[in-house]
Amino acid sequence: MHNLMTVKETAEYLRIPLPTVYYLVQRGQLPAVQIGGRWRVKKDAIDRDVLHQEEHGQPTVLVVDDDPGLQSMFKLFLKKQGFSRLVVGTGKEAIAALQKQKFDLCFLDLQLPDFTGDEVYAQAKEIDPDLPIVIITGFPDSQMLDNILKHGAVTVLKKPLEIEKLQQTLKMLGHKQAGAKAA
Repeated sequence: MHNLMTVKETAEYLRIPLPTVYYLVQRGQLPAVQIGGRWRVKKDAIDRDVLHQEEHGQPTVLVVDDDPGLQSMFKLFLKKQGFSRLVVGTGKEAIAALQKQKFDLCFLDLQLPDFTGDEVYAQAKEIDPDLPIVIITGFPDSQMLDNILKHGAVTVLKKPLEIEKLQQTLKMLGHKQAGAKAA
């Protein structure tokens, strides 16, 4: 049973606040089981699915969008494309993830519940200047987008998103396996 960690141990292990662990567990975003009314988090599953310690060579994509439907669509789409992925719903979670691991690509929604998309973009570029960030927005002519464009050219996908556009974007950004089934 050494594989199961308490929520507190998980918070320390992932270096994230305790309430965030509860939140992620309850939303099914951390691999956990309930034993006697208490959550236990599966360490090997975290290593594999969250920290990707075994999956070297698989491109990792960060998706920042608070729309649950879009989150599900991205999870399925990226999994089919052979990408490991982390899908978060707030700017705060996005910045925490970027500080913890390196990503090959980021999809960023401009309308987030806590930060504006341009704030998250600026912080993400500070943490990882080379990170390709694709903006997803229903408001392509917004001031936020203008602020982001001051940093340089970006790829912008308009909502509602189309799978073909996502595939084209991945190919364009140099991820050749986009569209090919991962072996």
